Amino acid sequence: MLRLGLLSTARINREILRATRATERIEVVGVASRDRDRAEAYAREHGIPNAHRAYESLLADPGVDAVYVPLPNGLHHEWTLRALAAGKHVLCEKPYSRHPADVEEAFDLAERAGLVLTEAFMYRHHPQTRFAHDLVAGGAVGRLLAIRASFTFRLERPGDVRWRPELDGGSLMDVGCYCVSGSRLLAGEPTAVQGEQVLAPSGVDVAFHGTLRFADGVVGQIDASFAAPEFQRLEAVGDEATLVVEAPWRPDWGGSLVVRRRDAVERLDRPEGDMFRLELESFADAVAGEAPALLGREDALGQARAIDALYRAAETGVSVEL
Repeated sequence: MLRLGLLSTARINREILRATRATERIEVVGVASRDRDRAEAYAREHGIPNAHRAYESLLADPGVDAVYVPLPNGLHHEWTLRALAAGKHVLCEKPYSRHPADVEEAFDLAERAGLVLTEAFMYRHHPQTRFAHDLVAGGAVGRLLAIRASFTFRLERPGDVRWRPELDGGSLMDVGCYCVSGSRLLAGEPTAVQGEQVLAPSGVDVAFHGTLRFADGVVGQIDASFAAPEFQRLEAVGDEATLVVEAPWRPDWGGSLVVRRRDAVERLDRPEGDMFRLELESFADAVAGEAPALLGREDALGQARAIDALYRAAETGVSVEL
């Protein structure tokens, strides 16, 4: 059983803790916080054996094999490097970084140390995602022409870390990264991008709208927002049909897959699965050497390159080639 430590008491930990109770592959053995009382209270509440009053203490614990890094985006790289240097495997919350050089540095270190590093895009582990990918790759919509990807919700907490530019907040990093990931999954790596952003008073993007051009004339449109009502969707438009995935990023919120043709609408049975449990088990398999990590260097690098290019395009007002 892989012994996992939680590097902070972030809210997303609840999904990880729930998922570990559903698998025999991983157990959470420690949690760290910069507030000792908070760490101890959190450990008691969730039945975690060890509470660490500093992140460094958890990384130094020989009883911890791997760490989950759910820190704000701007801290992912620093603490991933520290965890790898301490000999820990790392499951890092998405997005790893908006900087391609960060991705290269981290995976170089992981490979030299013989450690597993993977980005925690949980939706990629849900059976629905593979099903949708295989439908498009198998010609269910005909020749792929366009992709439309959206993820929006109202972020109404003024003090939320996602409003802070020094922590790499913003809608593209938080929810738009899913749209980038899903578009890349269906169409490959973009060759050029354009971007428009609406800035919040803090300087982060409260909304981001991007266009991605792929090979074979495929064009993708992504929409991310902290101001629009809660909404998620992925559409693959082909010359014969359109596939609509109604809940692509959080399948656990409900929704189905629909194929729309000129003269028919077909609603498909969606495969079910616990994406957080599957993510953890995939991580454990990679650590055990039983299978490669689903998401490795190339995927994280593709994400970072696309996000970096989108921000540069929005800041300069011109298309950026990759």
